[in-house]
Amino acid sequence: MKNKIVVAGGTGNLGGRIVRDLIKRGAEVRAIVRPETEPEKLDKLKQLGAETVSVDMSNAEELKKACEEASCVVSALSGLRETIVDAQTQLLDAAIAANVPRFIPSDFAADFTRLAEGDNRNFDLRKEFHQYLDKSAIKSTSIMNGAFADILTYGTPIYDFRNYTVGYWGDDPDWKMDFTTMDNTADYTAAAALDSETPRVLRIASFQVSPNDLVTMGSDVKKHEFKLVPMGSLEDFAAANKKARAQNPEGETQVFPDWQGKQYLHSMFSVHNETLDNNRYPDVEWISAVDVISKI
Repeated sequence: MKNKIVVAGGTGNLGGRIVRDLIKRGAEVRAIVRPETEPEKLDKLKQLGAETVSVDMSNAEELKKACEEASCVVSALSGLRETIVDAQTQLLDAAIAANVPRFIPSDFAADFTRLAEGDNRNFDLRKEFHQYLDKSAIKSTSIMNGAFADILTYGTPIYDFRNYTVGYWGDDPDWKMDFTTMDNTADYTAAAALDSETPRVLRIASFQVSPNDLVTMGSDVKKHEFKLVPMGSLEDFAAANKKARAQNPEGETQVFPDWQGKQYLHSMFSVHNETLDNNRYPDVEWISAVDVISKI
């Protein structure tokens, strides 16, 4: 008999990959979707082999029914308070009501439990949800993957491939940053969803690299010298982000206002995974930094 895994957020970039990899691993997947979901997105999930169930997230009975018979509920929801706190709480309550033994929340980030309140608005929402999750009668597992490796393709100060510079905040250019590709995150999450013995937290990274490492790799791969650029102290960066947030109140209704992106950069130099659980699932094929950089 196949394991049945319920996925919320399966129409998203990460969620769709999790659905794909669960099915590759032999799971039976039921994807919870909103009634207004576009037909094209539903068709994509069905082509992968998933069952789709249209659910009003505010309807407790509908949610409970969608979670029935599942061995794990995986949340890949993304958004602001109404999603990360409100909708995810409703999903968690439904999983508990349906006697689902395990829940994987939509954490997929740096270890935000080690960051101060106000350092990162989106992480603060996850911490708020955790206050409820940690008191709940269900076994939960958070997957902390650092930053998605896609950020290296954005041309941010961390890896500016247009100007051939690598920027860093703080005093240590050898500080190791955690990067995980979406494909690796999805595959690992699928494996964890099918593993009944997961701990409370799993920490992963496709690769851990420092600013100095990026200078060397960028120069080698792109055949052009990269330069290391100190960007200032973490304290000044945090203060600047706080000021930018106060000056842009409309950003509070946006998932990724400019100041939120800078808060993510700040977090990458504030916390990292000191140990990794990469070896827990040996069949996950980890992608290297060189692989990512060479495709930019």
